[in-house]
Amino acid sequence: MTVDQVGSRSDDDRVDAAVRSVRAAAGDRLVLAPERTAGDEFQLLLDDAGAALDVAFALSRAGGWSVGIGIGDVEEPLPESTRAARGEAFVRARTAVERAKEVPEHVAVEIADDRRLRTADVEPLVAQTVRARERRSPEGWELADLVHAGHSRTEAARLLGITPQAVAKRWTAADLRSDDAVRSALVRLLTEADQPG
Repeated sequence: MTVDQVGSRSDDDRVDAAVRSVRAAAGDRLVLAPERTAGDEFQLLLDDAGAALDVAFALSRAGGWSVGIGIGDVEEPLPESTRAARGEAFVRARTAVERAKEVPEHVAVEIADDRRLRTADVEPLVAQTVRARERRSPEGWELADLVHAGHSRTEAARLLGITPQAVAKRWTAADLRSDDAVRSALVRLLTEADQPG
C-alpha cells in the first residue's frame, strides 16, 4: 500500500499519526511496517486482504489521505525496510495512489495483469463501500465501534444511555446490518485477486 496525504502543502504533516493508526488497524498482520518514503507519503506491505481493507477503511474514515492498494508479486527475500522492498505490488500501489488522488473516495486498487481478477472486478465495490461509510453519522460510528468491539446491541444501548429502539434506528441508518457481510465479501474478492490467473 502507498498512502499520500491530501493537501499537505496547506496542512500540517500528519504522517506519524497516520502510521500509528495503520499499526493499530493492522496489528500483527503487517509484513513490513509503514515507513515514510518521501515527504508526506508512506508505504507498508501486507499479505492479508482483511488487513488491507482495515487499513484503507481506517485512513478513509480519518480523512485526508489518498490510499493506493497494489496487488502483485513482491521480490524476495524481503528486506527489513519497506523503503527497500521492490516488486509489482509496489509498482501497482504507486499507480493506485496516483489514481486515488483523482477520485472522490481517495481509494484505488490496482491488480497485476497476471492475476485471476482485474482491477475493474474489485475497485468499484471497494469505492462503493467507502462511499457508504462516509455517509455514516457520528452517532452511527459510535454504535459501530461498540458493536465491533464485541458489545451486543443491548449493551450498546446501555453504554450510550439510549433506548434499544434508538439503537435499532441508528443500526438501520448506519447500515450496520450488511457491514460485516460486505467486508467479508471484499476480503474474499481481494484474496482471489491475489491468485495467479
